[in-house]
Amino acid sequence: MGIVLIEDTRQQASKHIAKHQAFERMGVTLVRSKLAHGDYALPPKVSVDTKQSIIELAADIDNDHARFKRECEGARDAGTQLVVLVENTCGVDSIESLAEWVEPVASFKRRKHAKRRIYGSRLAKACLTMEKRYGVRFEFCTPFESAERVLELLKGGGES
Repeated sequence: MGIVLIEDTRQQASKHIAKHQAFERMGVTLVRSKLAHGDYALPPKVSVDTKQSIIELAADIDNDHARFKRECEGARDAGTQLVVLVENTCGVDSIESLAEWVEPVASFKRRKHAKRRIYGSRLAKACLTMEKRYGVRFEFCTPFESAERVLELLKGGGES
């Protein structure tokens, strides 16, 4: 993969044609996104997307799949390791243990308009597929471990 640069969306593309052509000749890919400061930046080595529950993960994979897929593809294409950190209090600490999980009946009843319970076996299969296709990694922790784990992932460059 060549170099990817983030170009700030406030940078007027039409005024930087020579620079863009030079980047193209050098094999640099430009991704436009709002930057907090500056006009150009390198993408981060790792990005963490937290989910407050397995239910939220299921909603992203099922109901919001196209957006979630674009996010995974965007990270992959920018050379960024995307880690989806799923918080839960039901003991799920890996994709393997997710495969054994079944949404409790009480949770299912609280979800208005839900047609079926969420089965971890189906979610685990989807997570493994997304890991293979997009390079995204799924990790699990309790809400109390989440802040520390986010910092570990960001400081360690996404290493497990």
